Amino acid sequence: MLTTAIFPSRYVQGRNALEQLGSELARFGSTALALLDPFADDHLGAVVASACAGQIDCQRVRFAGECCDEEIARLLTMACESKPQVVLGMGGGKALDTAKALAYELGVPVAIVPTLASSDAPCSALSVIYTASGEFKRYLVLPRNPDLVLVDSQVIAQAPARFLVSGMGDALATWFEAEDCRIRGAANMTGRPGPRTAHALARFCYDTLLQYGPLALQACRQQVVTPALEHVIEANTLLSGLGFESGGLAAAHAIHNGFTALPETHHYWHGEKVAFGVLSMLMLRDSEPALIDEVYDFCIAIGLPVTLADIGLQDVSDEALLRAAELACAPGESIHNEPFPVDARSVLAAMRTADAEGRRRKVA
Repeated sequence: MLTTAIFPSRYVQGRNALEQLGSELARFGSTALALLDPFADDHLGAVVASACAGQIDCQRVRFAGECCDEEIARLLTMACESKPQVVLGMGGGKALDTAKALAYELGVPVAIVPTLASSDAPCSALSVIYTASGEFKRYLVLPRNPDLVLVDSQVIAQAPARFLVSGMGDALATWFEAEDCRIRGAANMTGRPGPRTAHALARFCYDTLLQYGPLALQACRQQVVTPALEHVIEANTLLSGLGFESGGLAAAHAIHNGFTALPETHHYWHGEKVAFGVLSMLMLRDSEPALIDEVYDFCIAIGLPVTLADIGLQDVSDEALLRAAELACAPGESIHNEPFPVDARSVLAAMRTADAEGRRRKVA
């Protein structure tokens, strides 16, 4: 069987890693275009300038706020004049995705510096393109992963702890989805099954979350960096990224996608909705009770959603949930990577059961 895995070329993580940014960027050339989102520009722009001084000529540009064709075109015009040899993206997901898309259009390397550990997007070969008004437009699948991902743990520790928890919710799905893809022989993001390495990394991601998640959360709440926080940042960013791209996606992310049909969930973050997707997936796949206990205990310990009310759906009707379940089961959705047939009614049943179990545990 032919298997394929994809990885970022270089991953750097640690406290004050930003101090190494200039030397890391200089590996790609002598000129860079640095796209910073407003938070990064306001709070970390001077650090970027200092790190690059004397090592690489870095043109700093403020991200306009939306990963859209218009913003990419604006930046392309600017880049055609300055001709950077590397593009740097720094900030949240949309700024990072725009930097990836810009580097692709220019045919130059891209370096990614996330300021949050809220998802596994920094390592991925994908940009999500929206309209200028913020509506989803298309996925841009890129020919390679970022050439550099640099994560400053102290920057991550300064962000609200909810971002870290959301990242753990996203990462929580990694092993369950990769495992079901392995059993099914389903394709990962390359269109082929993943190798044993990808599935082992996905399991390591899960084990790391359970072992260090609560301690990492306490460190983040104190805005300090500890070994536990370092481990969870790595799990949220690198291990989850490798696990989902090279291991594959299944029910949890499809259920998340179904929830996007319900406006009440729009104020909740990706990883929070994915976490409830994991609980629903556990019911759907007939998981062992001991494993279900383990996952619920973990979610409650770090404050991830365990009920529909936790993602804004306290009074949701069966009719509305069925719409979400039908969207989760749409042709081509990752839920069909499960090693058994799935339909909307079975997904609805899993959602309701996961919610009831979460409510029971909260009362207990």
